[in-house]
Amino acid sequence: MNWRYRHTVLGLCTLAFASTMLARLVISPVVPDVTDGFGVSTGAVGLALSGMWAAYALTQFPSGILGDRFGERRVILAAVGITGCASLLLALSPTFAVFAVLTVALGAGAGLHYSVATTLLTKEFDDIGRAIGVHVAGGPLAGLIAPVVATAVATRYDWRAGVAVGAAVAVPVFVAFAWRIEPTPPERPDESMRDRMAIKPLLALLSRPPIAFTTLVAFLGAFCWQATASFLPTFLVAFRDLPETSAGLLFSAYFVVNGLSQPTIGWVSDRIGRDGAAAATMALGVVGYAALVVGPRVALLPAVVCVGAAMTWGAPLQSRYFDTFEADERGAAFGLVRTAYMILGASGSVVVGVLSDVAGWEAAYGLLVGVMGLGLALLLGNRALRLGL
Repeated sequence: MNWRYRHTVLGLCTLAFASTMLARLVISPVVPDVTDGFGVSTGAVGLALSGMWAAYALTQFPSGILGDRFGERRVILAAVGITGCASLLLALSPTFAVFAVLTVALGAGAGLHYSVATTLLTKEFDDIGRAIGVHVAGGPLAGLIAPVVATAVATRYDWRAGVAVGAAVAVPVFVAFAWRIEPTPPERPDESMRDRMAIKPLLALLSRPPIAFTTLVAFLGAFCWQATASFLPTFLVAFRDLPETSAGLLFSAYFVVNGLSQPTIGWVSDRIGRDGAAAATMALGVVGYAALVVGPRVALLPAVVCVGAAMTWGAPLQSRYFDTFEADERGAAFGLVRTAYMILGASGSVVVGVLSDVAGWEAAYGLLVGVMGLGLALLLGNRALRLGL
């Protein structure tokens, strides 16, 4: 492969995404130390983390508008820069109140990146499925590295040093992006933010049948992703009676498979179509979650592999959006739909968590079989009935 400028864009966008994800993920492994250090409950820290993820979802839409107004390069630099500054200040927090506010700020800053970077990649590549797949892989890469590095640094020094790892990664990525990526002209430099955020045009966009359909399927995928990221280790320990170390290894395997599969699924979606690739991920989800719940112990690793591959639904579905959008609406439109399905999908943690308390883990993770099955049925039905959604 001859290296071209677009490959530099792809590589640095992926590293930027990984840095914003890593800065958020390094907090989780040090939660016990944070609670001890500030003398607060785990629930209080959990509330701060919920605020971080909510802020991350909510800034997807305005980030697209900012990208159209100021150009993608500036917004991505702002995202990585805010991530680095927030991570450093988070490590220096004098009180828990400051820690909580900075955690939310970290989520908001990190949320500026993804929609804008994806829009930039669609301008550089024709086979956008593969490019999006590589870009998305930055998240699982961070998920694999963050817990190990944060725990090791926190053990050697303290939790503040573990959290500061986010800044240590974001700063060099910021420098590299500023150095190697050329300025990007804005699509709509003169249109006001108020005009772009008018309610009626937003509702009209979301109500377009192909976009509404894609958002529904993406919501089902996001629901399962959130439930898996939140509870897979707990499920393996509490329901499948695995030691914590074994559950942790399988969780790491989930991230490895997810990261390695993203570019492949994106490439497949470019070759056989978005719906075919998305249906394949949903089918893998049905098999994987079913094996996790009712399969023998020996099937747990293959089940996790299936689930990891299933959670690559984002590459074909996000490409499906860009196949529908007009060129001049991509930034804001993608940010809007991403905010919509991420906020809806965040309910996965709440629903599965409550269901596990009320009816047990078998019912909780059995629900995910049904959710993935519904996504598969919608995609196959759309194709079989030729609905054109």
